[in-house]
Amino acid sequence: MPELPEVETIKRGLGKLLPGKCIANVTFDNPKSFPNAPGDVAKFLVGAKIVKVKRRAKVLLIDLDSKYTLVIHLKMTGQLVYVRTRELSLKTEDRRRKTKYSVPTERWGGGHPSDSLTGKLPDKSTRVVFSFADGSKLFFNDQRKFGWVRLLPTDEVPNIDFFKKVGPEPLSSKFTSREFAARLQRRKNTNIKAAILDQSVIAGIGNIYADESLWGAKIHPASLVKNLSIQKLNKLYEEIRYVLRLSIAKGGSTDRNYIDATGKKGSYLSFAKVFRREGQDCPRCGTKIVKIRVAGRGTHICPKCQKA
Repeated sequence: MPELPEVETIKRGLGKLLPGKCIANVTFDNPKSFPNAPGDVAKFLVGAKIVKVKRRAKVLLIDLDSKYTLVIHLKMTGQLVYVRTRELSLKTEDRRRKTKYSVPTERWGGGHPSDSLTGKLPDKSTRVVFSFADGSKLFFNDQRKFGWVRLLPTDEVPNIDFFKKVGPEPLSSKFTSREFAARLQRRKNTNIKAAILDQSVIAGIGNIYADESLWGAKIHPASLVKNLSIQKLNKLYEEIRYVLRLSIAKGGSTDRNYIDATGKKGSYLSFAKVFRREGQDCPRCGTKIVKIRVAGRGTHICPKCQKA
């Protein structure tokens, strides 16, 4: 599943392409992927213009001028691919006839790195197609059919169960180290890795970023929250924000499952300090990185820098 930086990079890419476009038509092949009432689609989606592309936690939001929002969850194998084409007329051997070809002039995509990102669309993984008035299209592809695109009144989006439970955005200027510590203290008898993976505590942190942040803060992931000083929690707050910003700058982290909105694989893992580096030297002290299990997840640590 994509983590916050992967979804953020897709949001930024599509945010440069979609605003201002008018949705002329939408088609879908699976009600699970597009669980929306036909009346709502006809009234609030078709003919609407895209105002803005946003993100909340690991979910994409596309606001429309109809006061409705497309809420998109990519899940495990979802993709969003934007294609703009133009038609070329080529003369055949019979000069009285011409053959028209549609030639892609712009293509941007993000998500699971199957051939659908670069191949001809729609294909067998295409679930939803948004056609715009200028002839361009946005394809929602999903091999496993776990992802979905929901159309909701914009005012109701915050009331989705997921959004009511999810914690604050870690990179928000309003999210302070004091609030971070206070939210963690509600889980004081929980180990710190499980606490920061809890989406109700803080949004968007996954296994990669938990390991990297805890290494940066020199905290053992099995440490109980109640045993960590405010100074340690403040350092962890800083490391989480640093790691997320670095990953976004590098185009996301997941080298096998996600690529960014320019079609390039995320490069952050090549700069990771501990994640998937078991057996290699810790870049800080030279001790061999080990892989253990914490909070039910494979966990990478330096046993010297992150003493239990």
